[in-house]
Amino acid sequence: QVQLVESGGGLVQPGGSLRLSCAAPRNIFAVYTMAWYRQAPGKQRALVASMTSGGRTNYADSVKGRFTISRDITKNIVYMQMNSLKPDDTAVYYCNAAAPILTMPDYWGQGTQVTVSS
Repeated sequence: QVQLVESGGGLVQPGGSLRLSCAAPRNIFAVYTMAWYRQAPGKQRALVASMTSGGRTNYADSVKGRFTISRDITKNIVYMQMNSLKPDDTAVYYCNAAAPILTMPDYWGQGTQVTVSS
């Protein structure tokens, strides 16, 4: 069973920074698009940032210029550096591995809580 292992959430003050990490198996990391989603209370899960296996990135408008998705290919880890955090960024953040073709499954991490509050 494929596992995506997340870490790095926590409580931070507005304006602060956090870095999330997601470790994936090598065979997943090499061909899947890796992404971060978030779900705030009472809201739908939404895409925050993604990176294709080729390295192309995409960001939600609300986080552009503040969040950066990156990866360490040698460690099979995808990161999301979150700067200038706002209370509206409070949510459970999920790592996602999106399959390159429809006949392959997608995978999700267990989620990590990020709370931005003074």
